[in-house]
Amino acid sequence: MSPLAELFLARLANESAVLVQVQATEGSAPRDAGAWMAVFADALIGTIGGGHLEFEAIDRARVLLKSEVHKPAETMRLALGPSLGQCCGGVVLLRLERVTAQDLPALQRRLDVERMPVVLFGGGHVGHALAEVLARLPVALHWIDSREGIFPVGLPAHVVCEHSEPVQAAVKDLAPGACVLIMSFSHAEDLDVLTQCLARQRIAQDLPYIGLIGSKSKWATFRHRLEARGYSAEELAQVTCPIGVPGIEGKEPEVIALAVAAQLLQVRAALKI
Repeated sequence: MSPLAELFLARLANESAVLVQVQATEGSAPRDAGAWMAVFADALIGTIGGGHLEFEAIDRARVLLKSEVHKPAETMRLALGPSLGQCCGGVVLLRLERVTAQDLPALQRRLDVERMPVVLFGGGHVGHALAEVLARLPVALHWIDSREGIFPVGLPAHVVCEHSEPVQAAVKDLAPGACVLIMSFSHAEDLDVLTQCLARQRIAQDLPYIGLIGSKSKWATFRHRLEARGYSAEELAQVTCPIGVPGIEGKEPEVIALAVAAQLLQVRAALKI
């Protein structure tokens, strides 16, 4: 479950709200079906796209919230044209539902999202920056390092940390379908992890993305060593190195983290997760 959903449900345990959810769209719209916003008496959590579309929904939600009569869910059909001051040109169908603590079990199921499994090898500066970004995305993160005491405290439930020594031993137990990112504190560990990933691919072909941090020269060195171990050009083509969306300059950990996270979202879209 996303941090926003957790925040919404935690507050709902103590006060009522109106859940506004995009039910369907036609043409161009700021958010897709499933996007939601929780309207409390004095607060908002989430968004359905902003602008006058959101203002109209908030106004109606606050009317429902003040009503002493518990009404069934209702729908609003809003055309995103001149009347709303938005030029998207599409139509959004919204579902507005007053919810209370009694609705928590059902809402936990409705607002849960399917998370892409990502395995991150390495708890260095880039690893920390990347984990912080991924924790806010629809990602189930498995974070692995060979060093103890490397992980921060207070991580959300969908981030699982593992100490593995040797670090490459964890590869055999990775979840099928996981996207793997390799950025340990040493090139030797990187090569060990990558070798185990490629060995697993020979058998299972169940890791859709293997990303290795580093320059083109690093990858050239690794490629020669892996070729000497018997890996073919087709097998090595499964490795992405350098990682991150092309064209983003900067070597700061936060910049690299954003570029890599964006690439993972592209992979997620391609896998239709």
